Amino acid sequence: MKNGDLKKVALVGTGFVGMSFAYALLNSGECDQLVLIDVNKEKAKGEAMDLNHGLPFAKRNMLIFAGEYADCHDADIVVIAAGVGQRDGEDRISLLNRNYEVFKSIINPIVESGFDGIFLVATNPVDIMTKITLELSGFNPSRVMGSGTTLDTARLRYLLGDYFSIDPRNVHAYVIGEHGDSEIVPWSQAYITTKRVYDIIDSSKGRFSFNDLQKISKNVTGAAQEIIKAKQATYYGIGMSLVRIVRAIFGDEKSALTVSVMLNGQYGIEGVYAGLPAIIGRNGIEDIIVLDLKENERTAFIDSCNFLKETAKQIGF
Repeated sequence: MKNGDLKKVALVGTGFVGMSFAYALLNSGECDQLVLIDVNKEKAKGEAMDLNHGLPFAKRNMLIFAGEYADCHDADIVVIAAGVGQRDGEDRISLLNRNYEVFKSIINPIVESGFDGIFLVATNPVDIMTKITLELSGFNPSRVMGSGTTLDTARLRYLLGDYFSIDPRNVHAYVIGEHGDSEIVPWSQAYITTKRVYDIIDSSKGRFSFNDLQKISKNVTGAAQEIIKAKQATYYGIGMSLVRIVRAIFGDEKSALTVSVMLNGQYGIEGVYAGLPAIIGRNGIEDIIVLDLKENERTAFIDSCNFLKETAKQIGF
């Protein structure tokens, strides 16, 4: 810890995602200090006031304040939820270029503050923005991660729990690859408690089907668009996902979470950030779990990573 035994988080970006994270963090009591940083300083101040007024009802006391990039110098984790939204008719590359400029204005002053903790990126497209964070910061990849497919994995487990009528916390399945349209569900790695999903379907006498699994996979990938269609944005789920990652770091849990990690030879891929189950602890990414994928799953995952690689190349990364 940078402040003795105190746990400090700096949040950059006080929009819907950032403040959903901050609110969930306040309710979970995962840290001692939370600094809110935003280009709109008045908004950051107002958000800090609002959160502080909830402290009498919180699990523990926290120091919450609006600050500057210099306040990151003794933070353990910097969570980045800042970025620009996509304009009508704007292509993906134009959006990436604009967010790259935003990140240059964020990452450089954070590093100059003396920050040497862990970067956790939530800004979309998260895999590429996480790689940009790595390049701009010069940090070791173990200390730069994105939210990746943690939320997609949670959506998958929720839907599977509903389908099989079991607590989603007893579902062990993952979404891997891009946090986006090319993500995949490796069904060969999906379990309900200790039973393979494939085996459950085979012995269900028609109650469950492989076609239903494909529908669930499509629902996971399309969930964000469904939510956006209904309420213009998604933020609660990702806010709680970020808190889960922060908890794993501060608790040195060695938990397996599907964050966006830098591949270094896994599946024959290098230099790409993508969602994979990784062991998360106090030092960040401590190990990347290589799944025993079927050939079609491996191919789909490699295709997803190649898509990310080619997209990043178009903006010089």
